[in-house]
Amino acid sequence: MRYVQGRARRARAALAAVVTWAGLLTGAAGCTPDGGVGGAFGPPAAEDVIRVTPGDGSEDVRPGSGLRVRVPDGRLESVQVLVSQDAHESRVPGRISGDGLTWRPDEERLALAAKYTVDAVAVDGSGRRSARRTTFTTYVPEERFIGYVAPEDRTTVGTGMIVSLEFNRRIVHRAAVERAVRVTARPAVEVRPHWFGGTRLDFRPERYWKPGTEVTVALNLRDVEGAPGVYGLQQRTFTFTVGRSQVSVVDAAEHTMRVHRDGELLATVPVTAGARKTPTYNGLMVITEMLEVTRMNGRTVGFGGEYDIPDVPHAIRLTGSGTFLHGNYWADTGVFGGSNVSHGCVGLRDVKGGGADTPAGWFFDRSLVGDVVEVVNSQDRTVAPDNGLGGWNMNWTKWKAGTAVK
Repeated sequence: MRYVQGRARRARAALAAVVTWAGLLTGAAGCTPDGGVGGAFGPPAAEDVIRVTPGDGSEDVRPGSGLRVRVPDGRLESVQVLVSQDAHESRVPGRISGDGLTWRPDEERLALAAKYTVDAVAVDGSGRRSARRTTFTTYVPEERFIGYVAPEDRTTVGTGMIVSLEFNRRIVHRAAVERAVRVTARPAVEVRPHWFGGTRLDFRPERYWKPGTEVTVALNLRDVEGAPGVYGLQQRTFTFTVGRSQVSVVDAAEHTMRVHRDGELLATVPVTAGARKTPTYNGLMVITEMLEVTRMNGRTVGFGGEYDIPDVPHAIRLTGSGTFLHGNYWADTGVFGGSNVSHGCVGLRDVKGGGADTPAGWFFDRSLVGDVVEVVNSQDRTVAPDNGLGGWNMNWTKWKAGTAVK
C-alpha cells in the first residue's frame, strides 16, 4: 500500500512539473504588446524590426511629411523605394546612414498624387533577418499651375531671344518657382531671371546671345507650391538654338530700316512708321510671332473704327500691345521712305496677298523669332520692358534686381 501511495505522489509531482514548464513556455512565447509573436522562442514581427514613416496604408500624405525607414537596433541591409506617378514608375534615390539604422531619400519632399512602395530588409540585434513591404499614397491637389514657355521647343531663334514663362495662375511663392526653373547655355554665359508681376518670369543674358549658342530650359515645377494649395504640374525640358545675328534699325525720322546681318549692313529698306498722333514706340523690340497673313482691327488695340483690314500680309509682331512690322498694300507707294502714316506699326511696301519680291516679303523671308528691331527718332516713349520681349530696354543692374531669390 505504501508503495502504491508513493508512486501516486511521484506521478502527481511529475505532472505538476510538466504543467509548470508548459506555462513557462507559453509565457515565453506570449503576445507582444501590438499582437505580434516575439521573444526568445519566436521571430519578432517585421513591423517591430523595420519601421516605416509614413505608415503602411496611409493616404493623403502631405508633401512635407518626410519618408524614413528605421530599425531600433541591428542594421538595414537594403531599402528600395518606388514611386508611381502618372502611370510612370521610378526609383527614389536615397541612402542608408553610416550606423545602418536609418534610410532617407535624397529629396526630402514627397511627390504629389503618387503611390509609394517601400521594400526593406534588415537584421535585428540578435542577427535575425526580416523583410517588410509597405505602401502609402500622397495628397492629390485640386489646383495646379503651368508655365507657357517662349520660344518653342527645338526652334532656331535670333540672338535677341528672351526666355519668357507666362503662368496661368498668379505666383505667390515666387522664390520657390524661380528655383525650380533653370536656364543654361552652351557655350556658358550668365543668365539671370526677372519677374514682371506675379504671372511672368523672363530670363536673359547681359548681352545678346552669341550665334550658335544652345540654350536649355529645365522646368522642375512638378509639385512646387506656387501659391497656397496651388502646385506645379510640369517636369520637362525645352531646348533652342541661337542662329545668326540680325538687328534692324528703324529710323522714324528718315523713314528707313537698316538691316544688319552678323554686323554687316545687309540692306536699307524704305518704311512708314507711326503718324504724329499715333507714333511708334522707340527702343529695342524682339520678334515674337510671324504670320503670313492676319487681320488687324483698330478696336482690338484701343483705337476706334479707323481701320479693319482682314488680310494684312507678312505680319511680324514686335510688342504684346499690338505693334507689328508688316506688309502694306493699301497705302500710296510714295509714303514708304517719305512720310509716317501708320497707327503705330512699321509698314513695308507689299501687294495684296503678299509678294515674295516686295520689301515686306524680302524681310519676312530673312527674319526669325528672336531677331531684334530697334526704333529710333520716333516721337513716342521707349517701349516698356514687359511689353512683348522688351527686356533689353532695362539695364543689367535693374534686370538682376528683379529676382525673387535673395
